[in-house]
Amino acid sequence: MSDSARMPGAGVPGSWTTAWSRPVGRFLNNIVYRTSVTGRSNVPAAGPVIFAGNHISFLDGPVMFGASPRPMHILVKKEMFKGFLGRVLKASGQLPVDRAGDRSVLQLSKDVLDAGRCVGILPEGTRGSGTAAGISNGVAWLALNSDAVVVPVAILGTRQGGEHLDSIPKPGRRLHVSFGQPLALGRKPEETGRASMDRAATEIRNTLAAHIRDTVRLSGLSLPSADHPHQRTTAVAGPPADHH
Repeated sequence: MSDSARMPGAGVPGSWTTAWSRPVGRFLNNIVYRTSVTGRSNVPAAGPVIFAGNHISFLDGPVMFGASPRPMHILVKKEMFKGFLGRVLKASGQLPVDRAGDRSVLQLSKDVLDAGRCVGILPEGTRGSGTAAGISNGVAWLALNSDAVVVPVAILGTRQGGEHLDSIPKPGRRLHVSFGQPLALGRKPEETGRASMDRAATEIRNTLAAHIRDTVRLSGLSLPSADHPHQRTTAVAGPPADHH
């Protein structure tokens, strides 16, 4: 069955949700900030894709969303789904997740991928130096339990130097987003589920970290200083993005 013919599972956001919200991300990237983008051709034109980006700022999700050649549904912590912002997040097709470990959002994300769409994850979970020193296993679970490839995404400029974790860059700052080569993962014969998860998570982490290093070298932009040591996350779903 073709991707377009698949029926979305219960709870899967309508395709219209990302259609109206994509221009908002592009406005942020091209009008509010000066965002350069490389590697768009690495993103498959069709089929399910998991975008895995590094996490240094509140703006990483929206910036990745606006730079991508394809719309995506980004995992966002459930605490953000309150009041007006919560209504906007829901209307734009973002997916709420409990940072303590929420299996239900993984199934919903899988349903989105099975419908041939794209899911965006900032698998480091919390904002830090953005080196991808540690990631949650949620992205590995999705890669192993769907037909999706993982596209590493390096996001630079949304926080610099010793800026506070909560800081927002001033308008006009130069940002950079780079999409890397897609990574296909699968289970190996006679490999246990835990071994598959650990192997996939390690491969994703190493691929993302290497792509970030290459992007720093080629773009001339640097990563910020870490405000605290990064702790590897082992929750099944893992912490989501701090913002949409």
